[in-house]
Amino acid sequence: MTLGGCLCGSVRYRITGALAAPIACHCSQCGRTSGNFAVMARCKAEDLEIASTQHLTWYQSSPTVQRGFCSKCGGNLFWKDAGPDIYVTAGTLDRPTGLKVCEHIFAASKSDFYDISDGLPQKPEW
Repeated sequence: MTLGGCLCGSVRYRITGALAAPIACHCSQCGRTSGNFAVMARCKAEDLEIASTQHLTWYQSSPTVQRGFCSKCGGNLFWKDAGPDIYVTAGTLDRPTGLKVCEHIFAASKSDFYDISDGLPQKPEW
């Protein structure tokens, strides 16, 4: 079981199943929601249990994608599309996570103020 939550603690969650190795997304939308690139770990939607939804807000960021965040502190928590999985922002997981980033996606869209130099695979898009 994995636990996590937002900065203020208003949104807490638990993941009862396995988390996939996180990916680093460098798309412009992740940049705008996080202030930099976002690192997300995938799990099955049915394995995610949200303890309190009072401050959880879903934003439709594109026709097929929603992003979940805390309306109180602004914490960027979740990413989901129409598929059976949900992505959890790795920085919101309680530590230690035991996870390691496995690849970079949308590397062609990354901002110009940093380099990707960890030697992991880089995909220009998804």
